[in-house]
Amino acid sequence: MTIMDCRPFLAVAVPFFAAILIAFSRRWPNIRETWSVIASVIMFGIVASMLPAVLDGNYYEWTLCQLTDTVGWTLRTDPAGMVFAVLASMLWVPINFYSIGYMRCHNEKEQTGYFAAFAICMSSVMGIAMAENLLTFFLFYEMLTLASYPLVLHKRNAEALMASRKYLIYTLISGQLFLAGVVMVYCITGTMSFTAGGFLTYESAPRWALQLAFVIMILAGSVKAAVMPLHGWLPAAMVAPTPVSALLHAVAVVKTGVFCVLRIIGFVFGPQLLSQLGIIDVLAWAAATSILVSSLIALRQDHLKRRLAFSTIGQLSYIVLGAALLSPLSIKGAYLHLVAHAVMKITLFMCAGLIIARTHREYISELYGISKKLPVTMACFTIASLGIAGMPFLVGFISKWNLALGALQAGKPLYILVWVASALLAAAYLLPICQMAYFRKDPQEQFREYGEISYRMLVPICATTIMAVILGVVPNFYPHFYKLATMAANAITAGWNGGWM
Repeated sequence: MTIMDCRPFLAVAVPFFAAILIAFSRRWPNIRETWSVIASVIMFGIVASMLPAVLDGNYYEWTLCQLTDTVGWTLRTDPAGMVFAVLASMLWVPINFYSIGYMRCHNEKEQTGYFAAFAICMSSVMGIAMAENLLTFFLFYEMLTLASYPLVLHKRNAEALMASRKYLIYTLISGQLFLAGVVMVYCITGTMSFTAGGFLTYESAPRWALQLAFVIMILAGSVKAAVMPLHGWLPAAMVAPTPVSALLHAVAVVKTGVFCVLRIIGFVFGPQLLSQLGIIDVLAWAAATSILVSSLIALRQDHLKRRLAFSTIGQLSYIVLGAALLSPLSIKGAYLHLVAHAVMKITLFMCAGLIIARTHREYISELYGISKKLPVTMACFTIASLGIAGMPFLVGFISKWNLALGALQAGKPLYILVWVASALLAAAYLLPICQMAYFRKDPQEQFREYGEISYRMLVPICATTIMAVILGVVPNFYPHFYKLATMAANAITAGWNGGWM
């Protein structure tokens, strides 16, 4: 049942309105930060209030205005979108508190612009998660690009300028490719509304036209998802403040890229059409290659944030590969890994930020014995690292288990070896950091100076670490990501027998 309700619009409007209030509070830092915190709590409350009805099979829908006879600026809460909406709104709360502590600890300039842009980014993410059609998705997709640009540029130095230009070039090209795909799809079908299982059919247009539209739209999503070789902007963007890195990796730009891929595969083309077009295997192999190559490159990175960035490239390709396998379990695993990676990677980046803030060391080769001074931080970093590697009883294991079962279900067990190899490589590039922190003595220990503990930074890290453990032990614990992912996968594959094993 569709429920006409303005709450999807309010979830988008609250952070946007907060950005305006933040901008007018430039002279009052406490008030400025209060607006940001209040907006994050209200937004999560609005999204959470819609969750019970969505879990019962209902949809909330709201049209702000009608753009054409067949297309409106419409927001809708289907299970797939709610996975992303709940995740992003939930994680904005801890990253908000962390941002306040980080900005004050570093005495960063342009804090008002930072918090305002952050809020607009979250408004854009909510619009992307709840977009009912391709045009609404595109509008928020481009809004996110423009809002996140000043965050990458935040430090205003030469390195930040180069990184932000690179980011803007990549993402604007991505947006234009996506728009071209949207126009092609509209010309073919006369509609843009997302439909579980896809609304395009093999008879909609010539085979080559459907293949071209798919390639264009997947390329657009893959740029923001940083699938190799379209990843160049992401390591460069690590020049931004650590909370921005956490935002980019956990809930914003790269996550919207993989969510775009999930929408295109599951709600525009659909598994049945993609199996008929015979092009999906190319995407699967590209994702598998990206997983392995990025993991190998991560091994060579000494800069902590760059190592985490290359880790993200590989982990996001898990999601693309899961979607490309087209089986119910692999698609469910892809949505679950969207959640798992966000929770674990936001923890790792927040830990990295606190390590840099307290030790003033950014390179892994310098992190000797830091666990003595940062025991809680390194404990959280270790737990999140084990989760990335797929350790049981952590959230990363649940998603990877479903992805592996999905590969078997699709009759393509070879991809399991890719995931196993990637898990071993993840352990190889993350656990040595923990080993150095715990078991290597710092030869310069007596000369080292450590900054003061910032509980505004430490408490959010502990919160997301606890979340990673709880969702690993009880996958369907509130907010029921497991059930939402199952509902989304079942809706996408309903009515199509792919010859599952």
